Amino acid sequence: MTTTARHKTSNDSALVAPGRTRTAVAAVRGGGAEAVDPAELPVRPGEDPWTSQEVHELHAELISELDRLQNEIGAAEAAITGLMRDSNDGAGDDQVDAGTKNISRESELALANNARDSLAQVERALGRLEGVGFGTCESCGQAIGKARMQAFPRATLCVQCKAKQERR
Repeated sequence: MTTTARHKTSNDSALVAPGRTRTAVAAVRGGGAEAVDPAELPVRPGEDPWTSQEVHELHAELISELDRLQNEIGAAEAAITGLMRDSNDGAGDDQVDAGTKNISRESELALANNARDSLAQVERALGRLEGVGFGTCESCGQAIGKARMQAFPRATLCVQCKAKQERR
């Protein structure tokens, strides 16, 4: 089982998820909302342009989500470690007890994997926001839409392309 490391930033501390390096997390947090020019973020026809305040709020939301997911992964890994340790001393357990332990372990593993997937999406959204491509559909290249990005900042597809993807 891999362990998590602590990475201290100027205003908070966050767990560095397994498989992630401190530099990867630092790169995600590097630019910050101040590095983003709101005028460069795409909007759909009829939408108001992004404001600095909106970009800052979106960035803060993503950072908060990043921290929450990293903590969730750390807690899930601790629970998994405990379940793995408990499963080794199962001598004398009946089949129901063994089955319950297996279900608990599988459930914790699934939760940890879902949190890791969400963490990767949040890191990618932060990278796109601080770099290139935030708010642009990866399929058709059109603007995703300000309202959609505010509601779901991890979105990489516009509503039309997402609907096509889900129909497949």
